[in-house]
Order: sequence, then structure tokens, then C-alpha cells
Amino acid sequence: MLLFFIVGLLVHFVFFASIFDIYFTSPLVHGMAPQFTPLPPPARRLVLIVADGLRADALYELDEKGNSRAPFIRNIIMHEGSWGISHTRVPTESRPGHVALIAGFYEDVSAVAKGWKENPVEFDSLFNQSKYTWSWGSPDILSMFAKDASGNHVFTYCYDADNEDFGAKDATKLDTWVFDNIKEFFHAARNNQSLFSKLNEDKVVFFLHLLGIDTNGHAHRPTSREYKDNIKLVDKGIKEIVSLLKEFYGNDEKTAFVFTSDHGMTDWGFHGAGHHSETFTPFVAWGAGVKYPQKASDQQFNDELLKGWKLEYWKRQDINQGILPVNYLNNTDVFKAESMYTNAKQILEQFKVKMTQKKEVTLPFLFTPFNLLSDYKQLDILRKVRSFIKQENYDEAVILCMELIHLSLEGLSYYHTYDRFFLGISVLLGFVGWASYVSLLIIKTHSSLTRSVSKEVKKPSHLLLCSFVAIGILMTFFLLIQACPWTYYVYCLLPVPIWYAVLKEYQVIQDLVTSLCTFPPRHFVGSLLAFALGIEVLVLSFFYRYMLTAGLIIFACWPFTTQLWTRAKNISMSWIFFCLLLAVFPLMPVVGRKPDIFLVMGAGLLVLLLSLFVVTSLIKTKDSFLNDQLLLHLFQMLSTVLSMWAVYSTHNSLLKKQGLPLTNQVVSWIILATSFVVPLLSPRNLLERLFSILVSSMSTYLLLSTGYEALFPLVLSCLMFVWIHMEQETLQQSGVSWKQKVTSIYFSYNTDITQFRQLCMDDIRRAYFLVFFLVIAFFGTGNIASINSFDLASVYCFLTVFSPFMMGALMLWKIFIPFVLVMCAFEAVQLTTQLSSKSLFLMVLVISDIMALHFFFLVKDYGSWLDIGTSISHYVIVMCLSIVLVFLNGLAQLLTTKKLRVYGQPKSHLI
Repeated sequence: MLLFFIVGLLVHFVFFASIFDIYFTSPLVHGMAPQFTPLPPPARRLVLIVADGLRADALYELDEKGNSRAPFIRNIIMHEGSWGISHTRVPTESRPGHVALIAGFYEDVSAVAKGWKENPVEFDSLFNQSKYTWSWGSPDILSMFAKDASGNHVFTYCYDADNEDFGAKDATKLDTWVFDNIKEFFHAARNNQSLFSKLNEDKVVFFLHLLGIDTNGHAHRPTSREYKDNIKLVDKGIKEIVSLLKEFYGNDEKTAFVFTSDHGMTDWGFHGAGHHSETFTPFVAWGAGVKYPQKASDQQFNDELLKGWKLEYWKRQDINQGILPVNYLNNTDVFKAESMYTNAKQILEQFKVKMTQKKEVTLPFLFTPFNLLSDYKQLDILRKVRSFIKQENYDEAVILCMELIHLSLEGLSYYHTYDRFFLGISVLLGFVGWASYVSLLIIKTHSSLTRSVSKEVKKPSHLLLCSFVAIGILMTFFLLIQACPWTYYVYCLLPVPIWYAVLKEYQVIQDLVTSLCTFPPRHFVGSLLAFALGIEVLVLSFFYRYMLTAGLIIFACWPFTTQLWTRAKNISMSWIFFCLLLAVFPLMPVVGRKPDIFLVMGAGLLVLLLSLFVVTSLIKTKDSFLNDQLLLHLFQMLSTVLSMWAVYSTHNSLLKKQGLPLTNQVVSWIILATSFVVPLLSPRNLLERLFSILVSSMSTYLLLSTGYEALFPLVLSCLMFVWIHMEQETLQQSGVSWKQKVTSIYFSYNTDITQFRQLCMDDIRRAYFLVFFLVIAFFGTGNIASINSFDLASVYCFLTVFSPFMMGALMLWKIFIPFVLVMCAFEAVQLTTQLSSKSLFLMVLVISDIMALHFFFLVKDYGSWLDIGTSISHYVIVMCLSIVLVFLNGLAQLLTTKKLRVYGQPKSHLI
């Protein structure tokens, strides 16, 4: 089993890594000859001001008194510059937003593997091309662009990362720090001749990163007074900095100003996805080279924002983040035409380099060029553009340049995806082969379907082995000739040994076909359709959460299709009730959008009532270990009460801007730590141990909850308890005579393997139930494949200072708690139904691989980052399901079977 697990892990790692070679190799091209516009720029310096997390409507709208929150910026819009909405792309995060603003392109898709923190490939930026750049703000952003800058010309001034505290009394200090340090910087420059000389050079950039608005938005929501007051402070600070620069440079009118944001923010204080509140950001430009305000009587936009902002008479010019807004430029037509010509030549040069690279590593008779942009076509368009510019026919020149850019980009995409079909077929063969092999292994070793197969194991013929060796050699030779990367060898050669292992089991295949032929056709087709429908429901639930509701409603009807409704009516009624109750959660809004602290308190009270019921039941018994059990339950009830107090107290403290109290923080971490240990002190009786795990997990989950999701693990666990009883009743119907009451079953660390039985058709349903419950544990309270489903407020009982790894770990544990509850329940199901965990793992592996094959072909590298990121998340989640299942199975075994003994406590097989 260990060898199989290692091989399976390697195979799945190859399948997982394949999407990054097939879909997410970097499209950036290096090695082009530089292209420059021959005309001088209108400005000598640029001041780029980015207000992190600022929504367009928050800046442009008027307050309840009809006054602007940013009077200086509004005055710029009406009298000095141009304005509009900058449409950002998903993911609406700080790194991709700043890459688009400063590097001029949408984030490299291969950056998803780096979490948008490190540069996955080298790329140029505005800062790198400047003579000097001075920047002030957050260390997370400034260091990103200074790290790979060539030479010593990018200077950064950052505050300490600990200042980024969501629970701070005044987050505006982050922006005040920036403004104060810039003032000190220019004051010092007057007395520093070397610095003064640098500041008066051409191609100078000043970058101001203002994080206060984003921090206040996360902590208090964008509709809060704190968020809006921060906008007023930023507006006042910008006014002072503009005045300072004009005075320093003697009003030379050679400074260009740009004020914008990297992303917006949802009403619930988060960002990352594609809601218009996240993608609509302000863009205001003024100064050298920028058009003055233009009056407009009729502006055609799909939204009704202009009238609400009282800006309908000033021309709004929207832009896409990362694309040069030509309409903002106050320059001649020849300048625009020359700029477009230069841009077209730059992109054409990339196309040429990409085509040459692909042609050099492809056999001549296999190479298919991009016919829409032949060498003749390229020269013809370039010649016509130069002719139009000489004739001063600038509009025609711009149109031709746009055509050349479009064809070049289309050609770049063609060569970038040249090998995709070939690699996709190779991975498909590997997927199908692996799923087939695992299915044959299940049938061979864990079922009675092939008992008629001869006990004598026949060795496979040498012809089969030689054929596959020959295929492998031919494939290697083919890849070697084309100088393919080493990863291509892995993807293309992996199916060879897999399919050899499949065909080597031809006796099992033959016996399987014979057995299936004896099945009634109607029964066989019906089972196949039911299985296919079940897989599709799981796949669709990744896109539409309500499919989980539909699945649970179907589950609720399960007792009516068997004899359970007549033989175990009370249990069946409980099953129906909790299935329908759990079905409500996928229909609820995503967690965090409507926080409700009273629902968290309500969940805590329900846990206390359940605990009180259990304590009352224990008192009625005459157990010799009653005192120990009572103390344990009372301690868990105390933990629940402390969790409720910590949540309520922290919520009030943050509302009063008093930060996170140290006592609350210490109590929260202690509860988290003890939640791993306390269940191990409880008796190994099946129901008592599971209940102890639930109460300890709920204490932690309450600390990580902000609303209705606090009720989710409780309802899920109730369904799991009923499921255990349902499966035991079902097992008796299948003809298994052994049956023991659930209340008298104990978890055992050393399982008796002689009690394991052969698999039956009903076990496929059990494996499917497990996968379904794991998926609903994943998506029951929100689509965690979408980044804005996470609410930072979930971790405020533990910490408020921005720490991505610690916050991520806490939110990951919140996600894992429902998983653990499901797996612990399934440990009990395996015990009561005498099912081997090995056979279960293999069945779940087949189901997850079939789902993964769906998502492999649904992976996208085009469209919005929301589509791209979500498609990757879905594939990764399913690919990791089997690996995570092994980890969760081990953790569940530890929590259910391990027993810690308090010093002096007597031993007993019953505990």
C-alpha cells in the first residue's frame, strides 16, 4: 500500500503540474530589439499616487450634505485635468493592480503559482526605465518593484509592517506617515546638492502608496465613517504635496500627476473578485501633457453613476488598467501616430521572436506557420503606415497600426499554445489509464466480482512488454529531435507504463466483462446513469452552490428507495430533517457579506444546550468514571462560554477602536491549542468521542466565525450522527448478520482486519456520500475558490496586525474543521459497516480523478482573472482531494482512537 501511495502521489503531482506547462507558461517574450518614439515627452517628471482600496463611487459621490469628500480632486476634475473610471481586472489584489499600473500589462498568468507575491518572470516597469524613482508607503508593495530594478536608482521609504493593524485606533496614520516623510524629504533636498541635482533630472518618478483607506475598509467596511474620513485626509494631503512640488520646481509646468487606485472593495470589506465595487476605481490626471477638462452634454454609459455624482457635464473617459489612455494626452496627432507605430513595432518584434523560437524546435514537415501574418503582410503594413504618416494622414496610420497589433497578438497566442493539443492528449491518456488501473485494483483485491478468475497468476506475454518498450523509445526519440523541455518527456512517457499495468490485468478485465454481462441491462444502465449524474452534480456544485441543495434533497429521499423508511422510521425522519436543514446553507449569501455576531452567540448557546443534555444523561448513569467524564464536559462547556465571551468582547472592542485586548488574544490561542488535546481525554465510546470532538471543534470555530456559518458545523455533525445509524441499518439489509448497537461500539487503535468484508455495490454509494459531504464541507458556506469569500474579520480574535501567512493558516483551519468532522464520522461508518479504509481510499481516488478530468478541460488561460483563478482553484481542489483525504484520515484516526490518560487514572478497555 505504501508503494502504491507513493506512485499515486507522483502521478497526481505530474497531473497537477501539467496545467502550468499546458495552460500557464509565461506569455512574455524576451530578446526583442528596443523601439523608441523619436518625439520628446511633454513632462520631465511624474507623480503617481495610488490610494489602495479606494472605490470610484466613494471618491466621486457627494456626501449627505451635498459636499465632496475630496474637494481638491473634484476641483482638478472641473478645472485642470481629465477623469474617468479605471476598470481593473480580477484578481483585484494589490500586486496585480500595481503591476498593471506600473509595468503596463496584466499580471503574468504564471504568477498564480507564486501567490502574486514574487515576480515569476522578469518584466520591465516604469520605475526601471526611469532615471530615478523615489517611493513611499507599504513595504509589501514598494519592495516588489525595487527588488528586480536594474542599477541603484529606485529608492524606497517604508514604515514598519506591524503598523498595518486592522484593529488599530487610527489607520489614517499610514497615509499621514507618507505625507510627512515626503515633506521632510524635499525639505532636506534643499540642503543636499547631490539630491537636489538628481531631483532636477528628466525621467523622474515619485510614487506614493497610501494604504490607510484599504486598512480602514477591511476593518470598518467602505460605508463606514472611518473609510470616508480617510478619503478626506488623503485629499488634503495630496493638495499639500502638489503645492510643495510646484514651489520646489518653481512652477515649471513639467510635472504630470496621476491619482488612481489598484482595486476597489466590496461592501463587506474585501476584494479579489469581479464585483463592480472591486473593479471600478477612480482615475484623475492633470499637469504636463494631460488634457484640460472637456464639457459634454450627452455621455453614453451603461451605468447611472454620472448623475449621482453630479459630474454629467464633465467628459468622463474610462480606461482599462494597464493600457495607455491616449484620449487623456494633450499632444499633437503626429505624436499619437508615432506612438502607435512604435507600439505596433514592439508587439510585432515579439511575434517574430516567438515564431523563430518555435520554428527552431519543430521538425520542418510538422511546423505550421501563422498564415494571417506572413512576412509579406508585415512589410506591407509597415510600409503603408510610414507612407500615411509622411502624407499627414494620421488617422489611417493609427487604424493600420491597430490592425497590425491585433494580428501580432493573435499570432503570439497561436505560437504560445502551439503544443497544447499534443500535451493535452498525453495527459488525458494518463488520466484515463490511471483511473482504469485503480478500478481494476479495487475489483481484483477488494471485491468478490472476480472470484471465478483462476488462482494461477499468468505472466503477461513478452510481446506486450516489448510493444510498450518500443512505444516509449519512439516517443523519446521524437521528443529528443524537437529539443523539447524535460517536462514534456514526463507527460508523454507517463501513460506508457500506466497502460502497460492496465493491459497486464487482462484476466481481470475479461472476468469483469463476463460478470457485467450477467447483470440485467436495465439495472446496469440505470446504475451507470446514476453514477454519471452523481459525478456531474459534484462538478456543477463547484460553479453553482445550489446544486448541493439539490443533491441534499435527493439524499433526503434515500430512505424511501429502501426498506429504511419502514424498518427505522425515527432515524429516517431525522435523516430527512437534517438533510433539508443542511440544504439551506448553500442558498445563503457567501460568508462575511452580512456579519451577525448574534448568530455566532446563538450557535454557542446551542452547543451549550447539547452539552447540558449530555451531562444530564451522564448523571443518570452509574458509570465508575462518571466524575472524570463530567469534569471533561464541564471544561468543554467552559471553553464554549469563553469563546462566546472572546467573540463578543473583541467585536465591541474593535467597534470602540480599542484594538484587540491581550486577554482575548491569549484566551483564543489557548482554546485553539486545547481543542486538539481535549478530545483525546474522552472515552473511546463511539458517540462520546465524536461528541467531544464536535464540542472542542466548535469552540475554535466560534472564534473564527462572523455570522451564520457558526451554525454550519453543528448541523453538519447532526447529519453525520444520523448517517452513522443509517449505514448500520442499511448494512443489516445487505445480508450481513453482524450488528452491534452504536452506543456499545468503541473506537480501537488496533483494528482487527479479519472483520473487514469484501466490497459490494452499496459501498460505491458510501464512497460517493463521503465525497459529497467533503464537497459540501468545502462550499457549504461560500465558494472558497473565489478569493473574496474570505473575511479577515474571521481571525480578529487571534490577531489584527496584517500577517498573510498566519491569517491564511487560521482561515485554512476554519475550512478544515468541517472536513475533520466528516472524516471522524466516516471513521465510525467504516467501523460499523466493517469497511476497509484502503478500499474506501481507492474508490474516492477514482471518483476524484473522474472529476479532475472534467476540470482539466475546464481550465482557462483567457478571459478575466476571476475565470482563470477559479478554474485553477477547482482543478487544484479536486487533485488535492485524495492527498488531503489521506491526511484527514490519519488525523481522524488519531482523534478517534488515541486516548490520553490523566496521571493516576486507572486503565480500562472501555475508555
